[in-house]
Amino acid sequence: MVDEWQNCTIGELCDAGLLDLQTGPFGTQLHAHDYVEEGVPVVPTEAIRNRQIDHSVLPKISPIKAEELVRHRLELGDILFARRGVQATGHIGCVREAEDGFLCGTGAIRLRVRRDSSSVNPDFLSHVLANPASVKWFKFHAIGATMPNLNEGIIRSFSFKIPPLPEQLAIAHILSTLDDKIDLNRQMNETLVALVRALFKSWFVDFDPVRAKAEGRDSGLPKILDDLFPDSFEDSEQGEIPRGWQVESVGDLADVVGGTTPSTKEPANWDGGTHAWATPKDLSELSVPVLLDTERRITDAGLSQIGSGLLPTGTVLLSSRAPIGYLAVAEIPVAINQGFIAMMPKMGISSLFLLLWASVAHEEIVSRANGSTFLEISKANFRPIPVVTPSAYVMKKLEQLARPFYERIVEIARESCTLAALRDTLLPKLLSGEISLKK
Repeated sequence: MVDEWQNCTIGELCDAGLLDLQTGPFGTQLHAHDYVEEGVPVVPTEAIRNRQIDHSVLPKISPIKAEELVRHRLELGDILFARRGVQATGHIGCVREAEDGFLCGTGAIRLRVRRDSSSVNPDFLSHVLANPASVKWFKFHAIGATMPNLNEGIIRSFSFKIPPLPEQLAIAHILSTLDDKIDLNRQMNETLVALVRALFKSWFVDFDPVRAKAEGRDSGLPKILDDLFPDSFEDSEQGEIPRGWQVESVGDLADVVGGTTPSTKEPANWDGGTHAWATPKDLSELSVPVLLDTERRITDAGLSQIGSGLLPTGTVLLSSRAPIGYLAVAEIPVAINQGFIAMMPKMGISSLFLLLWASVAHEEIVSRANGSTFLEISKANFRPIPVVTPSAYVMKKLEQLARPFYERIVEIARESCTLAALRDTLLPKLLSGEISLKK
C-alpha cells in the first residue's frame, strides 16, 4: 500500500549511512595532458544520459594517474549525475559491470548505495532519478543561467517516496526488464546499420569488387553480384571511378528542399496540430537513422507557411547546422524547420543510397558549409556536391540487398518506441505507488 511508502530526501538517506555522495575530481586534479590513448576510462558529463554511459566518448588516463584518483573509482551499482551543461544537467548514468573500475569525471557527481544497506536498492533509486519528472526538477534547481550546475547540496535536497525493499526490487525488475530490451534492440539495430554501411563503403567508396576484378583477384561475391561490377577504372573529375559509372551532383539525384518554422505567436499554427513537424532535435537522440515520430505537430495553417509542405515517407533528412550531420529517413509524412536539408530521391534513385552516401560524405558536406557563429550548409552549396553514381543495375541491387535490413531496423525501432511508451506510462505510476506490486 502507498501508506507503507515513506517520504525521504537523498540527504536524509546519506545522513542515515545508507547512501554516499561524492563530487568528481577537481579540474586541478585532472588536466588535459593527463589523457592518453590507452588506459583507465574516465566518465565525463557528455557520456551520461538515460541511465546509460556512452563508451564512445570516454577519455582515458594512465593507471598511475588513476591510482592518484582512487577515491573516485566507480563500482557496480553507482549512479552518476551529469552536473553541468544546459542539455546534460540532471541526467544520470548507471555503472554496470562494463564500467566497474572506471573513474568519475570532473563534470559528474557519484551517488553510491552502501553495500551494507538493506533498505535501498540501487536499481530502484536509479529509476527514480531517471524519471523525466526528476530530471526536470534537477534542471530547474541547477545554479547558473548560462552554464547550469548541480552540487551535492541540491542533490541532497531531492525528495521522493521509497517503498519497502521487496517492492523496490519488484519495481526495479519491471522497469529494468523494459530498459534492457530497449537497449538490446538498440545494439541489434546499431549492428544492422554498421553492416549496411560497411557494404556501401566497400561497393561505392572503396570500390572493392571493381578493384579485385581489375587486379585479377576473386571479388568474394556470388557470380550474380560479381557480374554487376566492371573490371576496370576510368578517369573522372573525382579521380578514378569504376568504368561506366558517373559523377553526378546530389541535385541530380534528389529534389533538395528546406523548411521553416511557422509563427510561434499564432496559436492557430500549433494548437491541435496533426501534421508531424521536425527539428534537428528530433534526430539528435536517434540511435539509428529512422524518424518515426516528432516532438511537435502543426496545423493546416502552420503547414501552409512551409514552402516544401509535407514531405513524403522516404525523404532523407540531414541537419544543416548546429551541428551538421544528423541523418534519418522519414518513415512518416513530415514537415521540417529551417535546420534541415531534405532529399527526395528522383526516379530510380534509392533513398538508402542517399542516406548511406550522406553518412560517409560528412567531411565533404561540412567542407562546403560557412558561417561565423556556427557552420551551416545552404541548399545552394549542397546541391552541387559530386556523387559517384553506379549503373542502374547496381543501384537496384543495393536497394534489393539493403532494403530488408532497413525494414528490420524500422521494425525493431517501432518495437522500442512501443516499449518506451509502456515504460513511460508505468514509471510514474510505479514510482508513486499508484500501481502496487505488494503481494
